[in-house]
Order: sequence, then structure tokens, then C-alpha cells
Amino acid sequence: MAVISQKVGDEFAIYNGDCCEILPTVPDNSVHLSIYSPPFAADGGGCLYHYSSSPRDLSNCRTHEEFFQHYKFAVEQIHRVTLEGRFSAVHCMDIPRKGERGLIDFPGEIIRLHESCGWWFWARHFVWKEPLGVRNRTMARGLAHKTVIDDSSLCDVASADCVLLFRKKGDNSIPIAHKEGLMDYAGARKVPYELLQYRNWKGLQRENRLSHWIWRQYASAFWDDIRIDRVLPFKEGKEDEDERHMHPLQLDVIDRLLVLRSNPGEVVLTPFMGVGSEVYEALSMGRKSVGVELKKSYYCQALKNLKSLGRGKIASFGL
Repeated sequence: MAVISQKVGDEFAIYNGDCCEILPTVPDNSVHLSIYSPPFAADGGGCLYHYSSSPRDLSNCRTHEEFFQHYKFAVEQIHRVTLEGRFSAVHCMDIPRKGERGLIDFPGEIIRLHESCGWWFWARHFVWKEPLGVRNRTMARGLAHKTVIDDSSLCDVASADCVLLFRKKGDNSIPIAHKEGLMDYAGARKVPYELLQYRNWKGLQRENRLSHWIWRQYASAFWDDIRIDRVLPFKEGKEDEDERHMHPLQLDVIDRLLVLRSNPGEVVLTPFMGVGSEVYEALSMGRKSVGVELKKSYYCQALKNLKSLGRGKIASFGL
């Protein structure tokens, strides 16, 4: 296994290396949940964003077909290491065609790939993004008000992110139970004050109005109050030639996935770790975590982010 650097503690392991080399060393049926964002493939060769100059990087595949051939290996390995009845959550979005107008249904291609590898396509959440915020961040001409004035046939849509849930076939042998209901809400929407009295409710759960309220938000296909800027620090991990629009997965999204799809103490995997958002939040919420990142600067930023968990956490995780 070609590991450039690593940090391993009792509750976590993070590696600076190629996930296609590291994943085969993970034991069968040892992971309870995986959460990650793959590089965003673009049509006509290469990826939408450039992450590194390494030939091992999926963002440097020469063709769209080559990208999915490479990515398929990772999907198959994630399937192998996941327990039956458990989930892999993939964050993605529709992406522009390279050198052309129009979009590629990247989520649809990811769904078809996973189904070919033996997963059930289980669910899809959409993460709403405010159009002006997207315009200001990306400078997309099609989201400018001026385009409406000049020719609205050229207007774009502030595409929602997708979180695709795939379940490994078979029965889940370890229930993900919430005996006291859902207690804490990850999102911008304010919990009604009168429901706070139900936190840690000891009575019948059908009477737990707080848990019912949180569940209705989480069970929706449209997550419209994700705090887009609630992310880990990432700018120090960027280099001069990086793509301009790097933005880590929001912690609200990760929180919801961890609560709904894993138990405390279980193992969470992220094969494309970036600056460590999934690892950080999994450890914060009492899970064990395994992360792999090819790019050195991202790996170093992930390590810095993990160290920011606090003195108690640092000691217990060996950081």
C-alpha cells in the first residue's frame, strides 16, 4: 500500500494516498456508512474542476468513459467493505458540458453505475442553493439579472446539490435505533420554542413532538435550510492552480446523514476526504472514521481541522 503519510488513532485513521490502493486493504463488511463527494466529471475528457496534477487523480482522466472506469473501481470496493443493509451517501450535482451548452445528468450516471455494482438506489435529497449566492460565487452569466433583461432564453438555474443514498443489498443486522427520538436539529430553520421541552423525552415516542418535527424536515426530499457556509476551513488547503470553486460538503448535510444512517461507535468511511469534513464530523458525533486523500495540501488541512476539535478530543484521538 503506497501511503505518503498517515495518522492513526484509536477512533480514526486518515491517509495521504490513493484510495484505489488503500481501499483494497480495508476488511470486508467492516464499514457501517460512507459519505463523500467524488470529483465532478465533465464531458469530453477531464473533470469539471482540477484538484491536482497527479495522474492518479480522477480529475485528470482523459475521457468521460475513463473517469467512470476509474470511479467504478472505488464504488466496487466501497460495496465490498460495507455491511449488508447499510448505506453509501454520494454528494454530486448536474454539471455543464465541456465546450458546449447544456448539462450532464451526473447524478443519473452515478445511480446507474452503483446499480451495476450491486447497490440498491434508495433515496435522493436535494440541497437548495440561493441563486444570488451561487451567482456571486461562480460568476455564472446565466444567473445574472442582466441576462433576464437581455435574453431570458439564456438564463440558467441555480442547480441543487444531490445527496444520493445507496443501500447494500441484504438485511441490516444492527438497527440504527433512536430510543429517545431525534433530539438536535442541523439546519437554519428555527425549532419551535414549545417543542424544546421534548428533548430527551422519556415517555411514549409517539408523543415526542420535537422528534416528529425534526423527522419531517429530515425525511423531506428537499433540504431547503442547509447552512451553505457551515463548512470547515479550506482556503489554506488550496494551491495556486486549484479550481476556483472548491467548497467542502456542508456540516449540516453530514450531521443528518450520520444521525439517520449510523450509530455512535460505528465506522464511517470517506475515500475522497478533501479537507476532512466527514471525518471531523463523524468524530465529533461519536463515530469512528477512515479517510483517504490523494492531495497533500488537502490532507494537511484535514489534519489541522481535526486538531481544532479541542484538547479533549485531540488527546483521545492521538492528535
